[in-house]
Amino acid sequence: MKEQIQSLLEQAVAKMKGQGLLPADADPAIQIDRTKDKAHGDLATNLAMISAKAAKKNPRQLAAELIEQLPASPLVLKAEIAGPGFINFYLNPDWLAGQIEIALGDPRLDVMLSALPQTVVVDYSSPNLAKEMHVGHLRSTVIGDAVSRTLEFLGHKVIRHNHVGDWGTQFGMLLAHMEEVRRAGGEIRMQLSDLELFYREAKGRFDASAEFADRARQLVVELQSGDAYCNQLWREFLEISLSHCQQIYDRLNVALTRDDVVGESFYNDDLSRVIEDLTAAGLLVEDQGARCVFLDEFKGKDDEPLPMIVQKKDGGFLYATTDLAAIRYRLRTLNADRVLYFVDHRQSLHFQQLFAVARKAGFAGAAVSLEHMAFGTVMGEDGKPFKTRSGGVAKLTDLLDEAEARAYALVKDKNPEMPDAELRSIGRVVGIASVKYADLSKNRTSDYVFSFDQMLSFEGNTAPYLLYAYTRVASIFRRGEIDENQLQGRVRLEEEIEKDLAGKLVQFAEVVNRVAEKGWPHLLCGYLYELSGIFSSFYQSCPVLVCEDAETRNSRLKLSLLTARTLRQGLNLLGIETLERM
Repeated sequence: MKEQIQSLLEQAVAKMKGQGLLPADADPAIQIDRTKDKAHGDLATNLAMISAKAAKKNPRQLAAELIEQLPASPLVLKAEIAGPGFINFYLNPDWLAGQIEIALGDPRLDVMLSALPQTVVVDYSSPNLAKEMHVGHLRSTVIGDAVSRTLEFLGHKVIRHNHVGDWGTQFGMLLAHMEEVRRAGGEIRMQLSDLELFYREAKGRFDASAEFADRARQLVVELQSGDAYCNQLWREFLEISLSHCQQIYDRLNVALTRDDVVGESFYNDDLSRVIEDLTAAGLLVEDQGARCVFLDEFKGKDDEPLPMIVQKKDGGFLYATTDLAAIRYRLRTLNADRVLYFVDHRQSLHFQQLFAVARKAGFAGAAVSLEHMAFGTVMGEDGKPFKTRSGGVAKLTDLLDEAEARAYALVKDKNPEMPDAELRSIGRVVGIASVKYADLSKNRTSDYVFSFDQMLSFEGNTAPYLLYAYTRVASIFRRGEIDENQLQGRVRLEEEIEKDLAGKLVQFAEVVNRVAEKGWPHLLCGYLYELSGIFSSFYQSCPVLVCEDAETRNSRLKLSLLTARTLRQGLNLLGIETLERM
């Protein structure tokens, strides 16, 4: 809708330029906003106000001239001047009704495929395989997945990359501990069932035993040199660790698979060539034995230049080197048009430097979009980064267990007669959805407080509220024994609340495109919450199953049906399962 109103205004501006009513060089930025009060129409623009000075006219006079030059459109019922020169647009109910019919007849709900589909690499989740996934991995995993789903829905080619930490000196002590466990007759898979404990034991041995530490260092050297025995031991560890990750992804209904794993080790063979190419580009500087890139735009305290170190004094490579190699691979081999990195905001400087160096070195051209989709921290109710009651890092699997258990208890309390198997199934969906939605519904760049009580509430912008809203809409057709494919007649928008519901429904495509553009799933969450609220008001004000006439009944059933489909599709884009009853 906004695009169509903008097109009408652009045509009006062009006509006014041709008639000398606006300067030929006037190029105002046309902004369309939704009105907060429906008494002032559905959409509004301040175009006349920002163009008045260049036109040397009173804003209200210019607004009147713009309205006069607007081409006729079935979209607009009327346009009026408001206040100092705003132009308010009132949507035509007949046009809205037609859009509802179009969306109902389209499996995609009238969300068009992108006219310019891109190849988009999405780098998300990326846990350190030396440890178990914890609460810190939640945001990258669920936000990255929601944006990936949305991009795919719009027709883009999405390549998911799970850039796991599967390399480095820490693996030396883990492999050394694996050797000791095996020599003692222990079963490795059983020992690795608790990765966190295994890591602590390995670290304890490393700190306590010089002999163990020497063996760990030796294993690192042998692993990096391609030793077959070390490689086999390393792969065995990775296999078990990745299986832990996959269990989490499956529980979260996240679309990552083993095929999407492209770890740090994948780029090992290219790291020396990255150094050679940076040298050839004249970007490398040796500083205290390390090889660095200094760019003028990055300065620290006292205006000292900040280095991006790509090779240590001992010849070892760093994350920056691997990330540069990853950019080369994603652009040269995968032909990415856009690369999105879902990594927390504390890495903002790293990505600013990384992208700048990649462009200076010629690894990334100007046409490629490299975007750090930064996110805030998951906080505890004490206002500090979320921890367990004992002060440790909260394992993600433990949080999901607790969410499911709490949701099961909540649903059982409301439905004591329901079979236990169904209660547990509903508890699983509600528990997982609550954890995901609590994260996705917050602005990506903000911190948020992790609270089971809030996320499991049936009131407010929560997963239980939305899941219940969907089941309530779906139940209309079940209770009325109505075949949704047999609805007859046209949509009629006679009551104001019917127009409001239709107006919200036709915004779906706009919101979906915005999520794909900005990487902000919270916009979709907010939209679904508002849609649910409007439907609730509609349902209270307008009888659906019991109407005076069949035409009104079928029209309201169509509005209800599109609401259900929109809620289901929206939740699906967020990676959230729906329920037919709660």
